[in-house]
Amino acid sequence: MSTTCVIGAGSSGIVACKVLHERGLPFDCYEISSGIGGNWRYENDNEMSSAYQSLHINTSRTRMAYSDFPMPDAYPDFPHHSQIARYFEDYVDHFGFRDQIQFRAKVAHVEPAEEGGYDVTIEHLDSGTTETKRYDAVLVANGHHWDPNWPEFPGTFGGEVLHSHDYKVPGPYAGKRVVIVGVGNSGTDIASELSRNAERVMLSSRSGAHIVPKYILGRPLDHWNTEQISRLPFPMQRLLFSALLRLSRGKQESYGFPTPSHPFGSEHPTVSNELLNLIGHGRIIPKPNIARLDADRVVFTDGTEEEADVLIYATGYKVSFPFFDAHFLSAENNELPLYGRVVDPERPSLYFIGLIQPLGAIMPLAEVQSEWVADLLEGKATLPRPAAMRQAIARDEAKMTKRYVKSKRHTMQVDFFDYARQVERLRKR
Repeated sequence: MSTTCVIGAGSSGIVACKVLHERGLPFDCYEISSGIGGNWRYENDNEMSSAYQSLHINTSRTRMAYSDFPMPDAYPDFPHHSQIARYFEDYVDHFGFRDQIQFRAKVAHVEPAEEGGYDVTIEHLDSGTTETKRYDAVLVANGHHWDPNWPEFPGTFGGEVLHSHDYKVPGPYAGKRVVIVGVGNSGTDIASELSRNAERVMLSSRSGAHIVPKYILGRPLDHWNTEQISRLPFPMQRLLFSALLRLSRGKQESYGFPTPSHPFGSEHPTVSNELLNLIGHGRIIPKPNIARLDADRVVFTDGTEEEADVLIYATGYKVSFPFFDAHFLSAENNELPLYGRVVDPERPSLYFIGLIQPLGAIMPLAEVQSEWVADLLEGKATLPRPAAMRQAIARDEAKMTKRYVKSKRHTMQVDFFDYARQVERLRKR
């Protein structure tokens, strides 16, 4: 029977392990840290977690949960990161596969073996030993929110510079003038938190964003996106959600935050209940993109200048696989052509779990992906020839390019229900 290596025990890796465990498919899972949870493990000892102390999820608990293990009813609609980490721990223990996860085990190198399969080199961090094992298949679930993307601007800045990945608590920024670059979820969360104790908070954005509240008319945002609504033509979906947004929060311009030129639904949404009100209160100052840095000042593209003590880049992440040689596989510009967002047509038995950016939660989709991969490993499903897979990938990419603003942020974008149906179709091959 074939053996499988699972890289990572975060939210995607553990559901892959659970599916393999239930199918009776032998596997080893390697996790570089000392515990479950990956990005949701605050101050993770692998130093890769981007969670900050006040972090809460932006998708509701009912939509984020795995299909056969609901989150506790006592959890709020949008749980704290500590509750999510506990949920992942309970999931692993409930299904009984913790003993198949090796902690403090770093996958240092993966390369194809001449006889087929992959040679995986593992560094055991506590003992200082290294071993290489042969696997028939590799499931990559190392996440894509851990390798910070740093923008480049002309000039130099003399104050403190950090990426949102390294932001944890607001205390060190009390009384300071802070410029935050990026209007995604992390940028708006950090700006909202710092607005309470910083002297001045400026939020810089290259193209703006549509700001979506966590609740619309008393219901969690993602409860409005149903299976039935997802089957409507996208222009009708856009019209419906634009109307709901207008009813729930009015015009963004009314708060002093301009609506971007690109239409709603052509970017990954920014979810915040606080940002627009804090802009209206003058606690957060919207600014355009940075033109240049000048010692203790930041010059913006509209010609305005601001003195600043701290510059925080909330500018997203690079998709990275440090265990692959660059000539074997890399995701330049965050682009990695995958059939069904999972299968590499050129590299048999190499699969990627959770390498998507859905309008909704990753976890249930990673579960569907894992079921498909298990079907492939068992021979219950098959793949088309590589040429046919490449054609399907090209069609998916063309569809994505037509809809979304061109950005590294959107190279892995999927719609929750549409993608789930796509994977179910692929499982039936």
